[in-house]
Amino acid sequence: MNDQTAVFGLVDIASDSRGWGFSRYILGTRPFQHLPGLQFCKLLGSGVNGGFSTTPSLTKQGFFCVFDTADNASRFQKSSSLLKAYQDHAHEFFIATVQAYSSRGSWSGFSMSCSDPTPPSSGPIASLTRASIRPSKAVQFWKKAKPAEDAIAHASGKILTAGVGEAPYFRQATFTIWDNAQCLEQYAQQGAHLAAIKAAYGQTYFSESMFTRFRVMSAQGIWQSKHVQIA
Repeated sequence: MNDQTAVFGLVDIASDSRGWGFSRYILGTRPFQHLPGLQFCKLLGSGVNGGFSTTPSLTKQGFFCVFDTADNASRFQKSSSLLKAYQDHAHEFFIATVQAYSSRGSWSGFSMSCSDPTPPSSGPIASLTRASIRPSKAVQFWKKAKPAEDAIAHASGKILTAGVGEAPYFRQATFTIWDNAQCLEQYAQQGAHLAAIKAAYGQTYFSESMFTRFRVMSAQGIWQSKHVQIA
């Protein structure tokens, strides 16, 4: 049985630890590579306000790690000195453990596995949307992205949202948590977001993309002054 489990972290580096925070970008994913069971890892930056923005933040960053089993993901959270270092240098820190139930596409050639494709009938879910934007389509993409981000700010049932990416402007991702699958569907299938998705596919904005939905196994911490606790 597939037990693949992902850990998604968001960090707002404390003002007296900015040197340490900047060093994360220099080191990249190398500090993660020794983690038992690690299958995939990305170090991420964020927009200036923690959202989906062309202006990068100097303090907000994140990471996305995929482990082969839930046990290895749990071991990372409970005993990793790297994770403790992030917490020690953070003004805000948030972490979520998730398991995919639906995924299409890839990220740097890596595709998520789904142990049970049945959407959960209740309870919180998470969504990760990431894309490599074709340079020739970047201007059109960003014109569509801003209305979609404005719409999510007012969406019903949204618990958390974060705009992250590997590189400003061209390699972007959005991570969101919702009360349930119905709330996500309501947002995704109408208004500015639906228009953005139709344009992205109709005009081939992306050279690579991955759209994944997850069961939220646990989530806790603070992001953009909002406390989240999901057991």
